[in-house]
Amino acid sequence: MVRHRSKMGTDKEYDFAELAFAPAMRKSLAALFAAKCAPGGGWNSHDTSVRTWWLLRSFGEFLTESNQQPQDIPDLTAATWGAWRLSRPQTQMGYVQITAVAGFLQLDPRLPQPVRAAMAKRVPRVKVEEHAFAPHEFEEIRRSARQMFRSALLRIRENVRLLESWREGVIEHHDLKNWLVGEALDCLARTGHVPRYKRSDGRMRPVFRYSRAMGGDGAKHTWRRLYLSRLEATALGVLLAAEHGLNATTVGELRTPRATPDSGEGRFPVYRMELEKRRKGEADHFETRNLADFGADSPGRLITEALEATAPARAYLTSRGCIADRLLVWHETRPRHWQPNEALLREGPFGLGLTKPDFDDYGTRFSPDGGGVMRRTRKTANVVYRREPGQNSQDTHDSVYVIPEPQAQQAAIPVIAEGATDALESARRTVFAAQLTDVPDDCEVETATNGCADYENSPITGPGAGCGASFLLCTACPNARVHPTHHPRLAHLHRALGELRDVLPPPVWDADWSEPCARLSDLKRRLGPALWRQALANVTVEDREVVGDLLNGLYDL
Repeated sequence: MVRHRSKMGTDKEYDFAELAFAPAMRKSLAALFAAKCAPGGGWNSHDTSVRTWWLLRSFGEFLTESNQQPQDIPDLTAATWGAWRLSRPQTQMGYVQITAVAGFLQLDPRLPQPVRAAMAKRVPRVKVEEHAFAPHEFEEIRRSARQMFRSALLRIRENVRLLESWREGVIEHHDLKNWLVGEALDCLARTGHVPRYKRSDGRMRPVFRYSRAMGGDGAKHTWRRLYLSRLEATALGVLLAAEHGLNATTVGELRTPRATPDSGEGRFPVYRMELEKRRKGEADHFETRNLADFGADSPGRLITEALEATAPARAYLTSRGCIADRLLVWHETRPRHWQPNEALLREGPFGLGLTKPDFDDYGTRFSPDGGGVMRRTRKTANVVYRREPGQNSQDTHDSVYVIPEPQAQQAAIPVIAEGATDALESARRTVFAAQLTDVPDDCEVETATNGCADYENSPITGPGAGCGASFLLCTACPNARVHPTHHPRLAHLHRALGELRDVLPPPVWDADWSEPCARLSDLKRRLGPALWRQALANVTVEDREVVGDLLNGLYDL
């Protein structure tokens, strides 16, 4: 027997006599299992130990059916391991069975080296095709969850108001029906049940006069007046995932958010939501988010509504001295079979928290494709709507969630195209576009920097009215003509722009002078070092004056 105490203080026992291994091997596996369950062994939650337990059960059943049952871990062979590996399905579960069992068995130093070598062979990871919800599917998920939770909130709000009126004496005895309902609600708030009596068969039933006043003895007439049902609490959990991109475990174990002290009376509340991410390292294991409720569409409005809907249940738990803290608290008169669980605690008729089966059950009822509602909801919220990591690193968010998502790929197409277009335009602005010629054309008009073959039809400022562009843009114009007599002036202009770079603030130089300088650098590359040195040697006084006037803005219109 191995007992595992989780970090939450709950215990779970595992009887290795139930596994289909030889006695010596059961003892060895139990010793490895106990070492991992011990404090500091690495297993802090029952989820891990339960998963490994069932994987070992499957491995033992395989060994029994294949007639290759070793007496102990040192008796395992590479052939036996290869047969186990081939017997596993090519699914995500098969991948987990192979890798998890291999990792567990390798904890025993007696495992033969040939078996370790066989275990070291790469197991192809199965690609899980699970995409975000389409917009209409996501909206339907949110609509159905919002409708279910909203109706529960209005029901609880109305009955809390009635209970407060009864306690304040506003409802008098002559209003017998409402008075009986108020008294039943008071009992429900204090005990978790409306007034009941035990029948001859041992079952508890509501007292008739109260159930008649409340409209019946079913859940919707009795305890659901003040408390959420499991399904309604699950709908609230789905809404939290849809709005904040949280996963199922985080939502199921979410502590009750508290309003920060600086919210102040009469001001909008700012809630501090404490999140836990088990798979992250110690430094990032816990995270807090501040959510403000400043209106109907604000991030904190759902938290305000959740606190209001669960207030009667939390008041009951506080009166009973319950120290467990969960936001999602729900009531159930006929609870299922309960087992200790980090995400799901029990206090009287109340459940605290939710588990994966709860969300799977909700997905089967309301999700377009059944299960996986929380995983797909979280992916949709983080990738399509929030567009930022949700309890993941940026690298994990990009590689695991964004890049494989078809909706993200489609949304990226225009962004990539726009970026490519901008890059092309930027490159064009830095490429020397004027034509290099040996002699001037007959129709060429001289400018401050070069010649112009078609002054009236400028591709920069438009045809028909003459070119009004800066002379610094001539090097970017296909109408411009540059022949050897222009080389000295352009070479001197290039040197002057370089000198400006040393004295101007970088933003100013980048905005006004970087592109003309880049085009002249392109011209320098085309002419070659020898011609460029010759051009600098031939700079005249007139060239210096024209370049100086150009840089000082004397040619600007």
